[in-house]
Amino acid sequence: MQSRTLSRELALLMLGQTSDRAGATPAAQPTAMEGLLQQVLATLSQHVREALDRSAEDLQTAQQELLDSELQDQGEQQLPRVRQHLNAGLAAAEQAINRLSASLELPRLLLLADQDEVRRGAIARVEAVLRDRDSIDALLDGVMEGWRLTRLPRIDRDILRLAAVDLDSFHTPAAVACNEAVELANRYSDEQGRRMINGVLRRFTAARTAAEA
Repeated sequence: MQSRTLSRELALLMLGQTSDRAGATPAAQPTAMEGLLQQVLATLSQHVREALDRSAEDLQTAQQELLDSELQDQGEQQLPRVRQHLNAGLAAAEQAINRLSASLELPRLLLLADQDEVRRGAIARVEAVLRDRDSIDALLDGVMEGWRLTRLPRIDRDILRLAAVDLDSFHTPAAVACNEAVELANRYSDEQGRRMINGVLRRFTAARTAAEA
């Protein structure tokens, strides 16, 4: 299960590097796919370095603000300034922790991306989406209920496409495919995107079940 989850996340990042224009025919040769994967891994590495650098800067700011609060005259007239430095220091420390928490999964993804099963799974999913994107989009449009897939942010469209591919081409159980799509939305989209993806996939799986009955 872990390899599938990681493959789907890598595939999502790879798709973000391809053209999404109607009629575009992206290259799907093995060398092109490997190059796309290496590009994504290089970008992830850069994100990790930048997150760590920003966290270090935030911690330095927090340390300085807390030091300034200690150096302030403790008289009544200086108390508002002491509080200001304390609050600024605590806010900077919290921001540093949040940055670190958000980036903790990236080194794990980079480490495990070298596993052959993960790499093959990611490339296979990207190839499936690129090969069948028009038909996948038509099926998703059919359950959008007054909305259009093209109106969604690119990241949300790709999460939906990958879920559809997992259901139809990789025989992933519907509940698992939907839950993992929502998890991707939690990491890469927003609350509105998460709700939209959840609703679209519920209708998509229901329509798929009805068609197979």
